[in-house]
Amino acid sequence: MRISSETEKMLLGHGLTTAEILYRMPDCQTLLQSFTWQEYDTAPEFPRLNAFLEFWRERLDGPLHSVRYSHQHLVRPGEWRKVDGLLTLH
Repeated sequence: MRISSETEKMLLGHGLTTAEILYRMPDCQTLLQSFTWQEYDTAPEFPRLNAFLEFWRERLDGPLHSVRYSHQHLVRPGEWRKVDGLLTLH
């Protein structure tokens, strides 16, 4: 199932996940470089982040040193409700 909008993702439980990835430079293993990854993902499994890290391990030359991440639900399903009317005060 392909979810089209960010709002739909948030209503289905996805939250904004940000990961700071430290990796070793391929040509100088003593130097660390930082990369920031950000995507909507679901906690606690984080399938999108894990898929990205697996891609990194398989395809990129810079070995991973560490990954720090944060996850925040921006909209929770309970925060949305249907409104049937509008009251205008003059």
